[in-house]
This record gives sequence, structure tokens and C-alpha cells, in this order.
Amino acid sequence: MDTSESRRAQVIGTGLIGGSIGLALRAQGWHVTGSDDSPEMAQRALVLGALDVIGFDESADVTFVATPVGAVLDQAQFALRSTAGLVTDVGSVKAPMLSLMSDPRFVGGHPMAGSELDGVDGARADMFEGATWVLTPIDGTDDSAFATIRSIVTTFGASVLAIPPSRHDSLVAAVSHVPHLTAATMMRLASERSEEHRAVLRLAAGGFRDMTRISAGQPGIWPDICAENRDAIVDELGRLIDALVEVREIIETDDRNGLLEVLESARKARIALPARVARPEDLVEIRVTIPDQQGALAPIFTLATDLDVSIADFEIAHSLEGNEGVLILLVDMTLGDRFQTGLTAAGYRPTQHRIE
Repeated sequence: MDTSESRRAQVIGTGLIGGSIGLALRAQGWHVTGSDDSPEMAQRALVLGALDVIGFDESADVTFVATPVGAVLDQAQFALRSTAGLVTDVGSVKAPMLSLMSDPRFVGGHPMAGSELDGVDGARADMFEGATWVLTPIDGTDDSAFATIRSIVTTFGASVLAIPPSRHDSLVAAVSHVPHLTAATMMRLASERSEEHRAVLRLAAGGFRDMTRISAGQPGIWPDICAENRDAIVDELGRLIDALVEVREIIETDDRNGLLEVLESARKARIALPARVARPEDLVEIRVTIPDQQGALAPIFTLATDLDVSIADFEIAHSLEGNEGVLILLVDMTLGDRFQTGLTAAGYRPTQHRIE
């Protein structure tokens, strides 16, 4: 791909996420074309500096499809037909995209970022700084396409995780979709109580506000999300309901030890949420011999996700002779042994080196 300042990208869908992608791309020197079903939205994105021009760019090196999830498949197919560049999406449901996963120019994606602000007016160039951006490769995903999309989104400040599309939807239901629906339900219950007791919402302290903040997000995207990911969301709601019933029974029976166990377990899990590695001296280098063929990266990056190992950077050293190359990965030094052990168990021959 061209690495000069003439790099061309386009965004289909110029709302909150699409607008933020446009701003982030332009901050990195890309020429960005954009379009939206709403001409007013596209014009606003242009005015706000998220786009260089409105339209469709057949010569785009990469296309980001940032429409509501119900429209992603059609728009991604159109971009693949109409351009020769790479195509990725930002949809939070991947089951509808399975038919595209075998196309070497398509890499599924999903940035775990957002805002309670609506539309492109809430877009920010730093929207993805410190956020997790999920990519959903399959075993046959083109290594160059995966590496390029990963490289682009990491310039936005995002940390990339690789998760197979078959697992993505259930995991996102648990950590994104059901939490949003739960927050909306809690907010609705409090609002109903406020009709009886006007002081209820004035009593809402920091904890309640933090837990329900996401319910202020754009409601219009959720019918599509819930329709496309119905089975996974229903399953996770069932697990949540069962867990709440268990807590209710603990409180009803005055099981103080049981309650402390639940709360302490939750506290430990919350404290253990991973933080990003910020300093080069906190990294180690893992070298892995891989077959010099397409599809070699996806299993390793997926394994890193399974082991909860964040890959800060990587490169591939191709062999001039033979059919093997060396994948060089930078990871948090505290996780180097875990990753090396996992790679060995998976049949690889990794080595670990301190960065001098």
C-alpha cells in the first residue's frame, strides 16, 4: 500500500464512529472521502473536518464501513465490488458478515468506543485513544490485509485484539450489549420511581450515574443490534437474570458470607482489568517461526487474545530461502512467559528476548 501522504481512505457512514475515524485518518495524513445516507450528515462531517470531500472514492486504499449494523453487509459488499482496496467495518455484530470473511480484502473490525453524544458532532480524533479495537480474522485471512488494518487502527491509539467471528458476538453481548440494556433498564426503573417520589433522581449519586451513563447513547442503533445478535443477547440476559436471582436469595436468607464472596469476587475481577503497556522498557520480544504463507497470523493473534496477552507491535522477517519466516512480537514482559508457554503448547517454537 502507498505510504506517502497521498494515501486515500473513505468512510461510509459519517456518524459518531465514522466521523471519528475520518478525523483520526486525516490527523495521520490520509485523504478521506465520505458518504452517508443523510446528505446533511455528510455535509456536517465535511464542515467539521472529518472529510476532505463528499462522495465515493473508487481508488481508496481502505474503506471503513461505519453504518448501522443492519446496513453493513450491503455496504461492505458494494465497497469490495467498487474498489480494489481493503475493506473493514466497525459493526458490533459479526454473524451477518461471515459470507465476506473469506474475501482476502475484507477484515472484520469493531472498535469498543463510543460516546453519549449523538452523530458526527460528537466525533473526536482521539475517540479511539486507549480503546480496544477488535479484529475478527479467520484462518484464511490475508496476512497483509490483517497487518495493514491493524497498523492503521493502532495509529489511532487503539489496542488491537484478534477474536474469531464465531466467538465475537457472544463476547460482545456479555461486555457491551447486555450492559447497555441493563443500564437502560435501571434508568427506566429510576425514572418510574421518580414519578412517585420526585427526589429519586436527585438522590442519584456517582455510582448510579456511572452505571447508567451508557444509557444516554443513541437509541436508534439498538433495534438493529438486538435483531442481528438476538441469540447471544438472550443467552447473556438469561445468565444475568440467574445471577441476580442468586443475589436476591443471598440477601433474602441473610447469607452474609455468601454476599461478601460475591462482592469480593467482583472487586478482584474489577481491579484485575488489564491496563495498557506504555513504556518500551516494560516489553519483551517474542520470536516465532511461522510458515511463509497466507493465514499464518490469525491463529497466533487469536491465541494472544485467549491468553489475555496484548501485542504492542509486531513485524514479519521473511526468509530469502525456504518456506518459513519469523514473526517478532512485542508484549508486556510480565506476560512473556505466559505467551511463550501458550505458543509452545500450540506447537510453535517461540523464543523470548529482553529489549536492549
